[in-house]
Amino acid sequence: MDLQATTSSVSKGCFVFKPSGKKRKRSIGKYICLANSDDRENGKQRFAICQRLWGKIKGDTEALQDELNKKILDSLLEFSRKWASSFQCKPDDWASHMRANEIPTAALVLGVNVPDHDMTLQSLSDLLQSSVTPFVVSVQAKECAALKHLMQRVFERLMGVGITVDEEDEEESSHCNTAVHQKRVHCSMNTLCQWYKSVTKKYSAVSPDEKRSVLNKDALPNPPVVVIFKDLEGFNPRVLQDFILICSRYTQELPLMFIFGIATSPSTIQNMLPHSVSSLLCIQLFQSLSCTQHLATVIDKLLLTHHFPFKLSGKVLQVLVSIFLYHDFSVRNFIKGLQLALLEHFHSQALSVLCCEKKEALLSAQTLSHQDVERIRQLPSFMRYVESQEPQEQVELLTSDERVKETCEKLLKNLRKYHKNYYPVLRCLHSLTSALPKYPLGKQIRELYVSCLEKNVWESSEYGSAMQLLRMLAKDELVAALQKCTDVLEQCKAKKMKRASQQLKEYISKFEKLDRHSAGDNTAEDFTSPEKSLQKKTDLFHLQKTLLEMKESRRTKKMSPFEVLRNEVLDFISSLVRTHLALPDEQPLHEVSYFSSSAVLRHHLNATPRNSIQTALSHPYRYLQNEALKTDAGTVSSAAPDICIVYKLHLECGRLINLYDWLEAYSTVVSAAEGKDPESADYGKVDELKHARFIQAVSELEFLGFVKSTKQKTDHVARLTWGGC
Repeated sequence: MDLQATTSSVSKGCFVFKPSGKKRKRSIGKYICLANSDDRENGKQRFAICQRLWGKIKGDTEALQDELNKKILDSLLEFSRKWASSFQCKPDDWASHMRANEIPTAALVLGVNVPDHDMTLQSLSDLLQSSVTPFVVSVQAKECAALKHLMQRVFERLMGVGITVDEEDEEESSHCNTAVHQKRVHCSMNTLCQWYKSVTKKYSAVSPDEKRSVLNKDALPNPPVVVIFKDLEGFNPRVLQDFILICSRYTQELPLMFIFGIATSPSTIQNMLPHSVSSLLCIQLFQSLSCTQHLATVIDKLLLTHHFPFKLSGKVLQVLVSIFLYHDFSVRNFIKGLQLALLEHFHSQALSVLCCEKKEALLSAQTLSHQDVERIRQLPSFMRYVESQEPQEQVELLTSDERVKETCEKLLKNLRKYHKNYYPVLRCLHSLTSALPKYPLGKQIRELYVSCLEKNVWESSEYGSAMQLLRMLAKDELVAALQKCTDVLEQCKAKKMKRASQQLKEYISKFEKLDRHSAGDNTAEDFTSPEKSLQKKTDLFHLQKTLLEMKESRRTKKMSPFEVLRNEVLDFISSLVRTHLALPDEQPLHEVSYFSSSAVLRHHLNATPRNSIQTALSHPYRYLQNEALKTDAGTVSSAAPDICIVYKLHLECGRLINLYDWLEAYSTVVSAAEGKDPESADYGKVDELKHARFIQAVSELEFLGFVKSTKQKTDHVARLTWGGC
């Protein structure tokens, strides 16, 4: 039967046609390949490298997430196991191990980084299912608007059966504490208790080898039922109260346990639940790791390392950090921004085929096509490198492809050596300056890193202030800071860093020798010094003479051995900074690894809906691409959509807009669009159709937030915005 025959029917119906599968979304690989359609092979290779790098980012961040959350998750597991062990007795005696009708509850304060909560709670759910109980349920506020919906989600995810809700019995179910719906198949707490008993009884009856297939190998005979409320603040307080009251009546039959995911403060529980309800919970507080500490660890492990070839420029890193600090505090979204930067880099930069591990990059450099060689010659950093060479070398680099490939291999090696020395010196400088008063170079290493990416840090006034403060440190403080620098440099395998570490150790040993020889080096106290003469009786002339001698002696005073050694070691640190913290932009072929298009990243991540809406209303041609809508700047075509005409007219009004005048102006513009004669009687006349179109356009403007109704005048609306695109 053909398609026309199957759908031609007198009666109305709903017909579903499965997609043919021919229309598929364009993959990322095709997206990258289409950036340079003339070089398909290059695009495929870049896509493969991009996939590997993203896989490394994803794997490292997940491992880092588990490592950072290990402490809090272990504490929650210990809490769950403690209460689970109290349930391992006869069902009738469960209440004897708890205060009457109390439900053990873990209040997990996760912080305001709400997008990251799902990852943490999912890890917790997986750990609980693998080591404590298989009965773990997670619910969200958006799916539990009413009590019946909350209980429905809990029952469905516990029992693994579909449960329907009849809207006609909603009022009846709201008055029932023990059953959500009478017509549904045994959807009540009693049924849930019976189901739990049957499952645990079946589990206890099977052999130990078969237990692994029923539950899990480490499950206890009476495992608890854990309900995780992912976003406690989003739940309706009344729904939550009723659910807790219902569950408290079944603590003797069902071992329940709650976990509250809290974004703000533990006081939220007291604000949402009255004392009569909160007293039914045995609450223990857990605090997760700060999101700023999490971000610092992610940046330290992913960006501040030479093992990861992809790099961010200072402005791009500032965009990502600014979104984190001023929008959502979400490390997960920060990683998504990093993924977007990675994708944009491999899409826009054809030479990103060299942004990979050392061996693969050198092999790719040997097999570069003539087109890629020309791209290398056009790089600003490579052009500066060519200009710095001898004339004969310049000719060869501009004419010989093989010479460019050989030079490219050398420059790629130099770029990796640069990164190997860059990050240890950066950490060394941060360890010295992070504890100084007022943090002249920043408290976090990311602040110092951004400064080093944007300009030569030793040329800044902040660096001069930091050096002055370091020259005022006492010996113990300075030796402790130098020891931290030595520990940082020792972890680096680069030869230059090994030598620098050895040099710092020698300085530390010299400081220690000053202590042992300080007693012998002290000269005898000069009792005839000007300072001592002040203690004797004298007249005004001798007092003035003595003060002048003291001032002169201070000018010509020699530095102590400690001051000399301190200046020497700080000069050594400054030489390391000037040598190894040069700008990445000064390194040849830095464009291969560094993504610097901060405007592209900001455009994708920093949404500006108001500007986009105003642009669409003022210049509809930009979106509709209709030639009839092309107009001069500041005008709107009479053929534009109604909302564009109404928006343009409202820009000409003041704070209060008279609806009748607005309607007449709209009707005049629409009449011109219809081609009516301006001299005719119907020109500008308001009919029912125009009136309806006008009301709809005004309603849309009100929905978008441009106007609102006002009580000052009944036939007016108030304007909420000023200016336009």
